Amino acid sequence: MDYKTIIFEKTDSIGIIRFNRPKQLNAINDEMMGELDDLLNKILLAKDIKVLILTGQGKAFVAGADISYLANLSPLEARRFVRQGQELFLKIGSLPIPVIACVNGFALGGGMEIAMACDFIYSSEDAKFGQPEVNLGIIPGFGGTQRLSRLVGKNIAKELCMTGRVIGAQEAKELGIVNKVFPNDRLWEETTKVAGEIASKGSISLMAIKRSIDRGFDLDLRSGCYMEADNFALCFASPDAKEGLKAFLEKRSPQFKGKLI
Repeated sequence: MDYKTIIFEKTDSIGIIRFNRPKQLNAINDEMMGELDDLLNKILLAKDIKVLILTGQGKAFVAGADISYLANLSPLEARRFVRQGQELFLKIGSLPIPVIACVNGFALGGGMEIAMACDFIYSSEDAKFGQPEVNLGIIPGFGGTQRLSRLVGKNIAKELCMTGRVIGAQEAKELGIVNKVFPNDRLWEETTKVAGEIASKGSISLMAIKRSIDRGFDLDLRSGCYMEADNFALCFASPDAKEGLKAFLEKRSPQFKGKLI
């Protein structure tokens, strides 16, 4: 898979996407969104990828949308651009596999929105997060007002979006945006270690966990529990459940195949 603005590689069952416009701090433009959409469609159909990691080349994860591109958009073109980004980031979040954001530097504007679209975020201690769009006379457009408020609550989200304040990794962790913060030289090692641990689990149960949490989040508790019961039952359609239970009783490590039948 050859792309100009992103790099894709696979190690065992872990897929890795690297944003690759380092001179522009990996800023998002139309070309990057098109290439990322094409790659995500391929990953969606891949049977040999169990976990996906998103990270950036150079000193940024993604520093936001390309301002030189935004500056020339008409209102209708601006709406098309952000709707394209919103649908793309929704596609990241709706992948049936776990998606980890490995934030190695600036995650501002659209970069923070990409990270928040992932299932969870690991960060280097020098990383920076923020929704600074208000400083340009605009607002977050790739879902930032919606995902951030769901992560940290309305009041904190309003403060961050209205001030455009950029925060460090430790504050982002304290607010619940980031799961873990690592020294810069350990971030990749720790991220891939957890990705490998997750990849060793049954893919059907991983999919069911993600679906239960994501779709149940806005439901009342009873409806969410009913949905959880359906997803619990779905796991028993896969040999992985039988293998996992049998392995436990036989006091051995399970050998999950990730197949439905």
